[in-house]
Amino acid sequence: MYLLGYDIGSSSVKASLVEAQNGKCVASAFYPKTEAPIISKQPGWAEQDPSMWLGNLRLATEDVLAQAKEKDAHAKDIKAIGISYQMHGLVCVDKDMNVLRPAIIWCDSRAVPYGQKAFEELGSEYCLPHLLNSPGNFTAAKLAWVKENEPDVYKRIWKVMLPGDYIAMRLTDVVCTTVSGLSEGIFWDFQTNAPSAELLDYFGFDQTILPQIKPTFGIQGTLKRKAAEALGLPAGIPVTYRAGDQPNNALSLNVFNPGEIASTAGTSGVVYGVMDKVNYDPLSRVNSFAHVNHSAQDPRLGVLLCINGTGILNSWMRRTVASGLTYSQMNELAAQVPIGSDGVSILPFGNGAERMLENKESGCSIHGVQFNRHGQAHLLRAAQEGIVFAFRYGMEVMESMGLKLDKIHAGYANMFQSKIFRDTLAGVSGATIELYNTDGSVGAAKGAGIGAGIYRNADEAFASLERLDVILPENEADYRQAYEKWKSYINI
Repeated sequence: MYLLGYDIGSSSVKASLVEAQNGKCVASAFYPKTEAPIISKQPGWAEQDPSMWLGNLRLATEDVLAQAKEKDAHAKDIKAIGISYQMHGLVCVDKDMNVLRPAIIWCDSRAVPYGQKAFEELGSEYCLPHLLNSPGNFTAAKLAWVKENEPDVYKRIWKVMLPGDYIAMRLTDVVCTTVSGLSEGIFWDFQTNAPSAELLDYFGFDQTILPQIKPTFGIQGTLKRKAAEALGLPAGIPVTYRAGDQPNNALSLNVFNPGEIASTAGTSGVVYGVMDKVNYDPLSRVNSFAHVNHSAQDPRLGVLLCINGTGILNSWMRRTVASGLTYSQMNELAAQVPIGSDGVSILPFGNGAERMLENKESGCSIHGVQFNRHGQAHLLRAAQEGIVFAFRYGMEVMESMGLKLDKIHAGYANMFQSKIFRDTLAGVSGATIELYNTDGSVGAAKGAGIGAGIYRNADEAFASLERLDVILPENEADYRQAYEKWKSYINI
């Protein structure tokens, strides 16, 4: 008996096949093998063609099934499908379920003025207690941009959805979403436990533009014949779980309860903590959303710190500063430089407006370079330290909300594969880091197992979670000194 998980990212689409009984990943694959393109027609814009996600999903599924067959695992034994996806995107479809324009994805910042105006006119007294956030640059504000700037497109919209909702629709022909999904789009009112009538009225959206709501865990549709044939899967497999990538990453690391913390560091970076009470940051520098196990009766809010400029800075360094080097070679060079990068500081804010900086788009900047002392290695280390220091800057906001950041769970992937990154995060935060062998697509598969009733609960689903390493904080004074110097360059 097997579970199939998909992770629809902005860089790639990953698929994993998990054996339900022992929780082990039998096969996994991702496509494309180089980072998927992002369309940026104007500064601050970021779009992707949803058909590209589907094409990469098909390729990843074919690869996984081929691997599985060699291990005597077969598609006919797949009992459930789970979907994780890049958050805060906007996909618009007409009544025939055709996409009307490219998806506006998470790091697109064009809607910032629309969200800010809504925050000012609706008022913080409404937005923060009810929505837990400013409408900011989230899905609702992106839809407002479409309404004003592309009225012909807007008039043809039947439903708006998140990237995971779109993929599920293509698999099942069912158009639905979740409370967690609506909350990440800033459509959900946590006081009325319903879509926000005030927000919809303010923007002039008809509530029918939102998909029907289904539970995060449970049958959300079944794989239809056309999609099944394209993927090489049997028709009728239920889709039983979907969640945004960061709530799903927390699920993947068995982070469900108050005080538990998860982190990722891919193209963007995230620290995600769980609280059991409705709370918010007055400046919306970090954001609160419904976690995968949230309910009105038993609140579980995920407090999310997102740094847009994370792994994308490291990949930019590789393309422009360290051309021809692997990431491992870059890490070896960076390790030759002491903590603090000999006075070089890099602010990693070059991937759109940063919520942590109150939605300002300040750009990446490099400080303290002396041409006779500093070289490639200093820049490479300063880039990694700058990313971590941005994490720490946001973590201070989370701590002010009552979250204790003593232990961080993370998957051994992306920037967490770098010893410099791990040691810097532990040293500057004072938190112990536990690394696990898991990823978003494996978590989505196990989420599907919970939704299908194959697992009785999360503890059973994640009993096999493998801890790889524990990183204790060291050299805290040195990291703190470097962090304070870095922080002195922030001007907001």
